[in-house]
Amino acid sequence: MKQYLWNLLIMLDEIGNTLTGGDPGETISSRAGKAMQEGKVWGCVLCRFLDLFQKNHCQLSIDKNDGSRAVIPD
Repeated sequence: MKQYLWNLLIMLDEIGNTLTGGDPGETISSRAGKAMQEGKVWGCVLCRFLDLFQKNHCQLSIDKNDGSRAVIPD
């Protein structure tokens, strides 16, 4: 049951990223982590917020293989 709930959370995360023009296979955390590395304000703010729940969450979530199918580049 725990894995099922975790899978649902990841799905919702990827849907949110897709709705905002991102790659449908990438999480918002991965996208934000990449934006933070590029010095984009929105990525820095979101990653700082997510650090309250898990230290270095965005950095740990970055998937360099995802992001190429984004409709709206960051």
